[in-house]
Amino acid sequence: MITLQSAENALKNVYLGLVANQINIASDPLLAQIKHSTNHIYGKEIRKAAPIGINGGIGAGDEDGALPTPSGTDYAQFTAELKNLYGTIQITDKALRATSNNVNSFVNLLNDEMENLIKSSNFNLGRMLYGDGSGKLGELDSMLEAKYTLNMASGINNFIEGMVIEYETCPGYYYKVLYVDVANKQIVVDKNNFTAAKMNAGDYFFLKGSLNKEITGIEGIFSNTSLYGLTKADNKWLNPYVNSETVYLSDAEIQKVIDHLEDHTNSNINYIATSKPTRRLYQEYLGAYRRNIDVTELKGGFKTITYNGIPVVGDRFIPEGVMYFLNTDDFTLYEMCDWKWLEDEQGRILKQVPNYAAYSATLVKYAELVCDRPGGQGKLAKIATTLTDPSGS
Repeated sequence: MITLQSAENALKNVYLGLVANQINIASDPLLAQIKHSTNHIYGKEIRKAAPIGINGGIGAGDEDGALPTPSGTDYAQFTAELKNLYGTIQITDKALRATSNNVNSFVNLLNDEMENLIKSSNFNLGRMLYGDGSGKLGELDSMLEAKYTLNMASGINNFIEGMVIEYETCPGYYYKVLYVDVANKQIVVDKNNFTAAKMNAGDYFFLKGSLNKEITGIEGIFSNTSLYGLTKADNKWLNPYVNSETVYLSDAEIQKVIDHLEDHTNSNINYIATSKPTRRLYQEYLGAYRRNIDVTELKGGFKTITYNGIPVVGDRFIPEGVMYFLNTDDFTLYEMCDWKWLEDEQGRILKQVPNYAAYSATLVKYAELVCDRPGGQGKLAKIATTLTDPSGS
């Protein structure tokens, strides 16, 4: 007979490893390439030394002259708080009792819950990976109050049905996303708590409770004024390379960024990430010049096109016209531990939801993404949405 204890044992011993692997590897192609580590964690923080430049004790001299003066590599102290990542499932008491005498039905019940948990976790972790840590989903443009429809000025790809979101200037009011109209850049929310009068164009939506609590993603390296406890103004070496001028996508423009990073920061770019429309534009460029489109398979089973052997990956969470140039060897996801079920003092993970005939379990991970050499990364910030004429006319 299936009991609450049976469900707990299945979650702990059968599903935990599978779910953790699916989230760590399948969330995003970039995340699958980044190493994980439990080092350099002190209490709730990551504290580690980051190298600046190269060893200075190198030189030439006379045969019988003095040796170069020792000058070791300089280091800066990075400090970053571990972020709290959660994923929750819920099983009603009725559903649990209905499957108590049918093992197959019970397995199907748990499989459905786990698949939904993985889908939600993969979506949000992939989104965080390219964010700036603030948790911004999208900027409001205007609203149609009668239809509970919000016109978004940006970030439409960051929304998905089922999300519970809150408004920047109106804490305590939450809205469930019912429909996302990508073509028209609109989202429809439920009417509960709908307070159009409190919404202002130019403000942002966030995932409920996530304001300034998400991991420091790729955009945080480029746009944040401080990073890992240091200000960029006082530490110029933290600033990555950014070309903000409008450029037409081509192999030459891609190579310019790679050459700059190789020559000035000794960084070897091994991963290019861009929006899916921009990746399609690059495929169009290759076709216009009748070049072969090479495909490679990345860790995690992801397949993508390449530039000179470097994967060019399209991601829904990168704005159109933006292209990142990354050295994945410089990135580490520091974590206190891998994904674990949140347990009470008795070791129970399924707990009754107060005032409801249901039980919930929470998956938790304490982690933060850190880049050892932010200055070794690059970005094309404004790629034109069309190609130049290949004939040059």
